[in-house]
Amino acid sequence: MTHHSQDMQACIDACLACYRTCLSTAMHHCLEAGGDHTEPAHFRLMAACAEMCRASAHIMLTGSDAHRHSCTACAAICSACADDCERVGGMAECVRACRECAEHCRRMGAMQ
Repeated sequence: MTHHSQDMQACIDACLACYRTCLSTAMHHCLEAGGDHTEPAHFRLMAACAEMCRASAHIMLTGSDAHRHSCTACAAICSACADDCERVGGMAECVRACRECAEHCRRMGAMQ
């Protein structure tokens, strides 16, 4: 088993949780709700957020120092996704997962 710091493991867990939440919410809740939920810019942002979270978790799991860059980008995308999900409404679980992931990723991105 690979050893990660507690902070990194918490960030990996937050990224994977956000990945699952964004992808699942987009594919089920948003597609079924329609309207603003399937607005192209919103739907693409959710897809980008899910993929960035997955990629950041993957990079952290490799042990590469490049995780600082992916985590910084992930924090920005998660924050934008949370804001947009809040704007659309009815997506509290997605907003929470994105904000939590953004916070963990901000800390990881800032680590030396």
